Formats: sequence, C-alpha cells, structure tokens
Amino acid sequence: MRIKEKAERQYLQDVFTKLGFSAEDSDLLADTLVDADLRGISSHGIQRLAWYRRMIKEGTIKPQNKAKIIRELPGTVLVDANQNMGQLATVLATNKIIEKAKRTGVAIAVIRNSNHFGTAGYYTCLALKAGLVGIALTNTRPLVVPTNATQAFLGSNAFAFGFPASPHPFMFDGATCVVSGGKIQVHAKKGEKLPGEWAVDGQRQLVTDAEKAEDILATAAFTEGEQKGGGVLTLGGNSEANSNYKGMGNSLVIELLTGILAQGSISADTVSGKHDFSQFVMVFDPAFFGDPEVLKKDATAMLDRVRQLEHVPGKEIWVPGDREYRLLATNQEKGVLIDKKAYQEMKEIGDELAVSVPQSN
Repeated sequence: MRIKEKAERQYLQDVFTKLGFSAEDSDLLADTLVDADLRGISSHGIQRLAWYRRMIKEGTIKPQNKAKIIRELPGTVLVDANQNMGQLATVLATNKIIEKAKRTGVAIAVIRNSNHFGTAGYYTCLALKAGLVGIALTNTRPLVVPTNATQAFLGSNAFAFGFPASPHPFMFDGATCVVSGGKIQVHAKKGEKLPGEWAVDGQRQLVTDAEKAEDILATAAFTEGEQKGGGVLTLGGNSEANSNYKGMGNSLVIELLTGILAQGSISADTVSGKHDFSQFVMVFDPAFFGDPEVLKKDATAMLDRVRQLEHVPGKEIWVPGDREYRLLATNQEKGVLIDKKAYQEMKEIGDELAVSVPQSN
C-alpha cells in the first residue's frame, strides 16, 4: 500500500511527540524516516518505528535527554548524544562541522553515547546542500560474522559518501556487510526468502529463511561463555576465495573511527552492559581544490560514461544515487510504499498513543 508523504510525516511527528520528544526533535526524527522511505530505503524508514518504541520503553533511548558538545577545535567537534536518538546528535554535529568547514576547508565530528541514527546518507545530504562533500559512518549492534568465524562480532557499520554531480549528486550509502539487518527484517515481514548469500547459522551454513535469519540476528552476540552463533556475512559472502576479508577490513576501519575513536563500545559490546553506538562525520569544501562547477561537471561526465558502458541486454547500469533519486521523485508524487506488517505496527502504535494512522491511497 501507499501513504502520502505529508500523512506519514504528520503521523510520525505526533507519535514522537507522544513518546516524549520535543516538537523540534519530533519534526527532525520524522524527516529522517520519511526521507528514507521516499528514497526507497524502507529498511530505515517507518518500519523502524516499532523498534524505536521498544528501545524507548526499555530506557535504552531517553527522549528528554539533550545532545551536547563536549569539546571542539576549529576543525573538530566531539558530541555526546546523551543516550538519545542518534539522528538528533548527528544533525547537531553535522551542522556544526559544516560551519567549521566553510572556514577551515575540512572538519570532523565524532559522536559518542548514541543510538541508531537512521540512514548515513541523510548527513551527507546535509553537507551537499551546503556545497560540501560529506562522509558519514556508524557502528551498530553485532550482526556480522568475520571471515572464517561462526559468531557475530562486527556491526553492519554503514558508510555514506556524497559528491556534487548532475542531474543529482553521487550518493553512496550502504552497509559494509552484504546487507543491513533492516533489509532482512523487511524480507521477514513480507514472508520472502533471502535472495543471496546474506546470512549464516552457527555452523556458518547459509540461511535463506528470512524469519530464521531475523531470529539469529536478534540473539547474535559475542559473549564469553555463551556461544551464540551466526549472523550476516561480510562483503564477499561466505567464501574467503571471494575476498570476504576485504569486507571485514572495511568494517574494522569503521569500528576504529567510531567506537574506538569515540571511546565508546565497539559493536561486539553494545549488547552487554552499556548500549551505545558511535558515529563519525567528515565534511570538506571541494572549492579548495578547484572551481566547484568544474569539479561537478567532471564528476558528472565520469558517471555518465559509466552509465553508457556496453551492458547486459535487458539490464541497466546504475551508479550510486540513481535509484534513490528516481524513487524520490516517484514517491513524492504517488506516496511511499508501506508493507502490511509495518502498517499493522503503525496501527498498534497509533492505538496505544491515540494517534491517527494515515489511510492508504
């Protein structure tokens, strides 16, 4: 089914306000989820709402807490999310370093004591709107099984990069494993099989049943004396012959730039004791290196050459951002797609909080 963007936004604003967030914070949180749904990234859209609701009930997310700047220099800032939603702290940090980069050319933010922060690409889009190049990283709960291991240790550890181009920016936003946990949740809600080498069990055997995979991810952890196994595979899939150690390396780089640099938990430790994710955002001004319009033109020319390469009949060559911006235009006109289970969760939350649920188109 589809619901209109305006209706989804109003519903989310009302829900977040009822959950204890300020009106300003509710507007921002709603925007991050609506933006994901508009771009076809349903794994990070409104289907995350029930999960957020559970974490608020459990006290993992504290809506009344405010993010705060701990330390800053002309080109750096350290932000404490104060156990509130990651989106709130990361927007604060990103806006701060955008101001800094306009003066210094480059700036970096690290966010500690945080939670899930939505799509990493949301923050690179903020940089792009300011005429800057953006990079955003996060660690997550332990979902990913390193090369030749049988236990989850790494996070899905998203990486986003945005660079100006036409007719839309180059926008890469993806997990450093084969798939995010949210995409497995989407397949489980739809009753679909997993289409590729996405997840393994405790014996490192492939799992194609989405509900079984979701159960594995729900308990995946590296805990001494408690041998829970299985998880999502690194980029490269199940075989070392396909260089899955490179995916492991990518994920470890993000662990170093987030959990380690923020002096918080690494992904493996976010499910035992303190629950805290960490984020890293970097922006820089391309104008330092040359005329921004020339750089944008050159980037566009390169991407167009990729799109126009000879290709498999019946297929299309996509570069990062093409699909999302095409879906953005379609969904703004027709409304966002919501699966039946996510809509049922919306109704249950709406009934609980006395919030009207949008009607499908």
